[in-house]
Amino acid sequence: MGLPAYIIQPEAFLPYRESSGIREKGRSRRFFMKRCSRGRNRSCVAKRFWIQASKIKMNRKGRGMKTVDMHCDTVSRLYKKRKQGSGERLAENGGHVDLKKLKAGDALLQNFALFVDLGKTGDPWEDVMGMADLYDEELKENEERIAPVSCYGDIEKNSREGKMSALLTVEEGGVCQGSIARLQHLYSRGVRMMTLTWNYPNEIGYPAINARDGWKKDALFYKKADRERGLTEKGKEFVLEMERMGMAVDVSHLSDKGFYDVWQLAKKPFAASHSNARAVCPWVRNLTDDMIKKLADKGGVVGLNFCPDFLEETAPGEENPGSIAAIVRHVKHIIRVGGAECIGLGSDFDGIEGHGELPDFSYMPRLCDALRKSGLKEGEIEKIFFKNVLRFYKELL
Repeated sequence: MGLPAYIIQPEAFLPYRESSGIREKGRSRRFFMKRCSRGRNRSCVAKRFWIQASKIKMNRKGRGMKTVDMHCDTVSRLYKKRKQGSGERLAENGGHVDLKKLKAGDALLQNFALFVDLGKTGDPWEDVMGMADLYDEELKENEERIAPVSCYGDIEKNSREGKMSALLTVEEGGVCQGSIARLQHLYSRGVRMMTLTWNYPNEIGYPAINARDGWKKDALFYKKADRERGLTEKGKEFVLEMERMGMAVDVSHLSDKGFYDVWQLAKKPFAASHSNARAVCPWVRNLTDDMIKKLADKGGVVGLNFCPDFLEETAPGEENPGSIAAIVRHVKHIIRVGGAECIGLGSDFDGIEGHGELPDFSYMPRLCDALRKSGLKEGEIEKIFFKNVLRFYKELL
């Protein structure tokens, strides 16, 4: 006789909030032992269940929980690799994010950004459409494991069906080249969030760092905030149209003036999908305390970026591999400034070179453990890992 379904697939009985122990809807170990004892070889079956359950819940990387990540550049990386003749796929690849790593890190929802570097493309629209085609192809190929999200209900539906969710975003509003029609087409292709700028001025507005000015001139280059140039008039049209359609406005990479333009204009919550706290690390890519407060007051979310240079400042020439302790410092600061309801995760995996203590998505439980050890309450960690972003999407999508 075959094993019952709840033994073959113990994850079906593990909690949505895994951190509370092996319980499901108030059911304890005694419940499962009693249920297992109804079958043959009861001690063997029960033992097998607990071994399998513990493997899912605990591993060498720590004890995690369901995870929502607001930003990765995996699709863009795969698109570039494919152009170079590589056969890497979303199912498994050598980058920071693939389906195997997402499963190991207990991903509930992953945002996949279509990132286009305006300085390295001949036709940004052609590239972003090519990436969208690749995204659709990969999701179709793996439809039993991950499914797209176009509205909040899709997240719930996918979860019920045992699938991870994928939400499509664009990083670089300049791909639209000022066309509202193209923005609307992106929405029709499934895009539900867009970063207004990357590191170049575009028809929408001005960035925090302008790559056209050159890179790494000196330390002040990364600390000098642009408080004069923000959204253009066309950019304001974009923000209003995005709100009307139900596409989240993302202010990561935007200039200081641009942030305040969005804040004054927005009637709905907006996000900084992959940014940190400037008071902890003084890069202009990070948010000031006033920005954090204003974004939080709007109901928005800051996705913590794992880029080591955005986490802590080091001396010129000094190696900065990245530490979890630095992420924890940003978390605690943002909680003090904006409250525990405004923080999420925005790893920037596959868009950054790496993080020494979080080498890929499968290591997310390490961060969860570190936040526990730092003294954060379980409910606060749940908000950071999934609840805040889900609340944000429920209001917008």
